[in-house]
Amino acid sequence: MREVNVTRAMGAAMRRIHVGNALSAFGLGFTVPYLYVYVAQVRGLGAMTAGLVLAVFAVAALVVLPFAGRAIVRRGPLPVLIAALVTAALGALSLGLAGSSTAVLLSAAALGAGQAVMQPALATMIVDCSTSDTRSRAFATQFFLQNLGLGVGGLIGGHLVDTTRASSFTLLFSIEAAMFLLLAVVMATVRTPHAPHIGDAPAGSAKGSWKQLLGNRAMVQLSVLGFVLFFACYGQFESGLSAYGVEAAGISTSALGSALAANTLMIVVAQFAVLRFVERRRRSRVIAVVGLIWAVAWVVAGYAGLGHGSKEMATAAFVSTYALFGLGEAMLSPTVAPLVADLAPEGMAGQYNSAFALVKQLALAVGPAVGGPMGASLHAPYIVAFLLFSLGITFLALRLGRQLTAVQDRPWAVARSRVVARGGASAEPVVAEA
Repeated sequence: MREVNVTRAMGAAMRRIHVGNALSAFGLGFTVPYLYVYVAQVRGLGAMTAGLVLAVFAVAALVVLPFAGRAIVRRGPLPVLIAALVTAALGALSLGLAGSSTAVLLSAAALGAGQAVMQPALATMIVDCSTSDTRSRAFATQFFLQNLGLGVGGLIGGHLVDTTRASSFTLLFSIEAAMFLLLAVVMATVRTPHAPHIGDAPAGSAKGSWKQLLGNRAMVQLSVLGFVLFFACYGQFESGLSAYGVEAAGISTSALGSALAANTLMIVVAQFAVLRFVERRRRSRVIAVVGLIWAVAWVVAGYAGLGHGSKEMATAAFVSTYALFGLGEAMLSPTVAPLVADLAPEGMAGQYNSAFALVKQLALAVGPAVGGPMGASLHAPYIVAFLLFSLGITFLALRLGRQLTAVQDRPWAVARSRVVARGGASAEPVVAEA
């Protein structure tokens, strides 16, 4: 009876977490596509200030994430999440009212820091409310709702925004701030089942935990793999790949928008279709397959810009490239994040989630800086380089598989064998020491 009550509590908490994820993504969708236009044109602060705002987001994340993991381990994910949401709400609201460069940059720093800390805090709450056997589906649902929220928010925001009226942007940022605060209220009602965390750890334990993390060969290899994943995919969407499409393939801005929409549509449509395939396969091999899919995507992109087909064929190929990336993303969402959680020793999920989020931010900062200039001018080398990066993902994933235990690489098989061993009894969560 107690196990049934715990399961119900975990399910109720997970539903609130997913609602919160959708709300935050919906709020972000209102402003993210229009941030550059708002700063550069509506506020009249120029392209340089707008570029600095985007850089501040990345820098703020890199500054706060090393401390976020420590705070999550010591205090638990919920207080850290609420603090991050309040910070992000203040940043969004002040950004909508800011009229000077200094105010815009300070507001962007607060918004970026809050957004960055939300990710590992929410991921840790998902870990606390799931078992190894249900974790893949939980993270797949999170990714699905995030993309759906971003898409719907961007669509509604596009109808509300008016570049001739600064007040319309103030409304968008106010809605974003309201979504963050609403999420804070929803999260405050979450009662997660007790998950062990180091609440009374001595002062030096944070350094020890980082040393322990760096001594985990599987986690280090996954971090290297994660860097390449985010560098070669997400770091190229709005920089190198879009620049390549415009300059090499002659893609129009409307076609570029269609490509981004195809990416989101593929994720929304394919997410649960591929989940059945993914959650019954080795995680390392799923990631390796994603590398091959993305290699095909880069070959198709190469045809779009370097082939000699018609403009219609080039546009179709370019849109297909983004759709193939979306298919790979749908396969990664129930694979990588649960693997990070299962690599973490008991009570250290927050530290590991924050470390992986830090790797992601580094890749997203370096990716556009490298890919942007290459995609705009070095068309053939750009395609070849990122084709090789994608094949590198496959190599790194297969290599990582040799470092993983059966629980980490095939949690479904272990859970099933435990059920059989107990004569069909419900399996207890399996915690793997990395």
